[in-house]
Order: sequence, then C-alpha cells, then structure tokens
Amino acid sequence: MYGPGSQLESSGNSWAEEHGCSAACQAFVASAQPHARLGKRPLLHMPWKDTMRRVVRQSKFRHVFGQAVKNDQCYDDIRVSRVTWDSSFCAVNPRFVAIIIEASGGGAFLVLPLHKTGRIDKSYPTVCGHTGPVLDIDWCPHNDQVIASGSEDCTVMVWQIPENGLTLSLTEPVVILEGHSKRVGIVAWHPTARNVLLSAVCDNAIIIWNVGTGEPLINLDDMHSDMIYNVSWNRNGSLICTASKDKKVRVIDPRKQEIVAEKEKAHEGARPMRAIFLADGNVFTTGFSRMSERQLALWNPKNMQEPIALHEMDTSNGVLLPFYDPDTSIIYLCGKGDSSIRYFEITDESPYVHYLNTFSSKEPQRGMGYMPKRGLDVNKCEIARFFKLHERKCEPIIMTVPRKSDLFQDDLYPDTAGPEAALEAEEWFEGKNADPVLISLKHGYIPGKNRDLKVVKKNILDSKPTANKKCDLISVPKKTPDTASVQNEAKLDEILKEIKSIKDTICNQDERISKLEQQMAKIAA
Repeated sequence: MYGPGSQLESSGNSWAEEHGCSAACQAFVASAQPHARLGKRPLLHMPWKDTMRRVVRQSKFRHVFGQAVKNDQCYDDIRVSRVTWDSSFCAVNPRFVAIIIEASGGGAFLVLPLHKTGRIDKSYPTVCGHTGPVLDIDWCPHNDQVIASGSEDCTVMVWQIPENGLTLSLTEPVVILEGHSKRVGIVAWHPTARNVLLSAVCDNAIIIWNVGTGEPLINLDDMHSDMIYNVSWNRNGSLICTASKDKKVRVIDPRKQEIVAEKEKAHEGARPMRAIFLADGNVFTTGFSRMSERQLALWNPKNMQEPIALHEMDTSNGVLLPFYDPDTSIIYLCGKGDSSIRYFEITDESPYVHYLNTFSSKEPQRGMGYMPKRGLDVNKCEIARFFKLHERKCEPIIMTVPRKSDLFQDDLYPDTAGPEAALEAEEWFEGKNADPVLISLKHGYIPGKNRDLKVVKKNILDSKPTANKKCDLISVPKKTPDTASVQNEAKLDEILKEIKSIKDTICNQDERISKLEQQMAKIAA
C-alpha cells in the first residue's frame, strides 16, 4: 500500500512539481515519503523555529513582572465613583493618592497620604467644593500639594493640600477657573511650565489657563466638531494631541492656535479612543476596529497617512487607558473593566511596538493611578507602580525588573523629570520651550518642602502694563501690613475651626463610649 512506486509516492512528487514548489519544498516532500511508507506521520522539522529561538529580541524589560501588595497595604472601604466617564478616577504623586468617590449633594475626592493604608473611616475628610460629580483630577508636577479637578458643574478648581494631609474637609479651593459651558472631564498640567493648566471636554473647547492669575489665556473652541476624549502634552509642552468622538486624532500647536497634523478615522470603531505623545514625538493611540476589536497604533505626526504599526488585541469593550514611561519607553495598557495590565516596549526596530507581558488578577479595575518615576523604590528595581481601583478599595501593584545585584541600576533609572519647573507661565505664553529639568534617582528621591500656592488676580482698572509680571505657583508675594493681618485672621479662624472639630469628635466618642458601657452593664447583669 505504501511501498516504493505506490500512488502516495508518485502523487507526492507530482503535486510538488505541479505547484512549482522550490527545491527545498520538494526535498521536504521526499523526506516525508519514507515515513509514509512505514505507516508513520512525517516528522516535521522546522528549522525556522530554531532560528527564532536563537534570535529572541534582547530587552532588559522582557522579565518585568507585576505583584499586588498585601491586603494590609491597600486602602480599604473607599466608595469609588460610579459616574459614567472614562477617566482614570485616580491620581498619584510621591506624597498622596487622590481618588474620586461617590458623594451626595455634589462631587468629592479623597486625598490620602501614601502611608495611610488600611480601612479608611467613612468620616475621613474629603475635598468637596464642587456642586456636581468630579470627573477628572491631576496633581501638579511642580508642587506635590497642588491638585486640579474638573467637574460636571462646568468648573475647574485648584486645591492646596496641607503638607501632612487633610484633617478637615476642604471646601474652599485656592482658585476657581470658570469658562466652560458644559461639564469638564479633562484636566492636564503643563509638563515644564509652572502655573499652566489645560482643561477640556463636552463643549468641544480646550482652554489653557494661567493658574497664577486665574485667567484663561488660550481658548481653542473651533478645532473640534465633537466631544474630546482625551488631551496629551508632548515632552516639552509645545504641542498637544487630542482624540475625539469624530474619530480624528489631531496634533495642535496651542499658542499658534493651528492644527499641525490630523488623521481621520485613526480607529474606525465607534467606542472611545485615546491618544498620547511619546518622548520621540510620535503619537500612540488606542481604539476599536469596525468589528469592535481593540487596537493600538503608532503614528508619525509628520506623515499620518498610514500608521507606523497597528495591532489588534481582543474583543473586549473596555476603553484602553495608556500610561507611558518616557525613561524606559514602556507603555502600560489598562482596560476599564479588565482585570489585567498589558505592557509593551516601543523601539525603533520593526514591529516597533513589542509585547512584553501581562499582569492578571481576579478583580476588574474601575480606574487606575500611575506613580511618577520619582516616587518609586529604586532599591527594589521598581520601574512602575499602579493604584488599581476596585469597587470598594484601592490596591497598589508594583512592577519590578528582577536583578541579583543590590547596587543602583543606572540602566533602569536614567535621569528623570523632577519637580522643578523649566519655565514660568509668562515665558511659555510668549513662545519659549524647554525640556523637563531632570534629576538623578541614584540616592532616591526625597520630596522637598512646597510653599503655599498663591493666586494674584490682575486689577482690570490698573492702567499699568502687567505682561511682564511673573506669577509663581510656589512663590509668595511680598506681604504688606494689611495682607499680613488678613492672613493672620484667616489662620486664626482655621485653627478655631479645627479646635471645634476636635472637640465635637471627642464629644461624639464620649457618647459612644458611654453607650457601649451601658450595653456591657446590661450583658453583665
């Protein structure tokens, strides 16, 4: 049946010749026939597999692994916001973690010192000045005690958090920025210029504010025909990129108020997109295909006709939130409603976006916070730390590169962006650009002392030119005797309020103790 000259042998040779196979292919068919004669399956030797084994792409991040912290290091009993908005709901810096929470009668968010782990009491003070739900929050990169919030009440508020955290609920922001006609779902600080804050969302307008004076200095209200999904600054803050509901990705020069580059239907699906700038100036996007498959893509703003790379991932419907580390060129993708974090390395070699690994857990994520590089533990080779929001808790997740040596790993920690601003607001608005001021993490990062945020409102009746006056988010204006007395009175009021709050707490605890003692007496009787 399978002997020499059988139908199988002749048909095998004739098929290979008929289909114009190469000599290597014909040799493969010939080598398979002796096994067929013996009634065996041919042994498929695939030399390309050996080659693949030999040329596995070298990367120091191939073995990055994620690990959730123990339960006692989580933040428990937090009522994470249920508002239907695709923001991360969490913002982190080396001092505090801020989480948008459910609040009756308005919007609120928690601000917790990083060491304040465990169960968070329901009476813990909040930041609660908004009259509508809070949609987005962002820490100032140049002052670890200043945070901005955008809300459904159409306002942006900037808050100063006390150095040791909140002891009383904060209801009075340092400044209220009013200018949007619809809810504000995006706030983003300028990466290198002090006092510069961007806000955007449902009125299709982007406003760039000088927080030091409380004024809107740039209003981009005619560049988007539909709702804006997200906005990202580039490395030196000279450009922004946006993704919007009209399926376009735009690269905009905000000071010239012109669109530099634009791509229609960057992703053809109807679900929300995201677009962020990379350190080399390219744009990374996430979105959905026409068949509702999740996609990621890499674009060159100088030629956006075709993507540099386009990959399809899966068919889940959660929006992919990208978090980018410019020091290591790693992008972490966290899908809302997913229970995993995928991470990729961006390089100059094809296929440009290289899959590294996936961190998986059991619980789906409601939101995610991302720690700046200066807040990581370099002694443990930690290259990223996430703060995953569950329904009732916040769980830190640590990403590390396994290394045997205890020495500082300078290849993992190049100099990174520090808290010092490279420009003042006025310099940036006048057209200057500057890269971030870098710091070394060799001896770890020790947060410095931040001075109070001061807002100096311009006097519209003052005829003197004020264009060259510099207003510093961290600097304190010179005090006159009048302002000093006003500040002393304000401080006195604040101290009296705090004393009253402590007294009320003590009274409540006394009542509670007496009730518990009565219950014990009844049980003992």
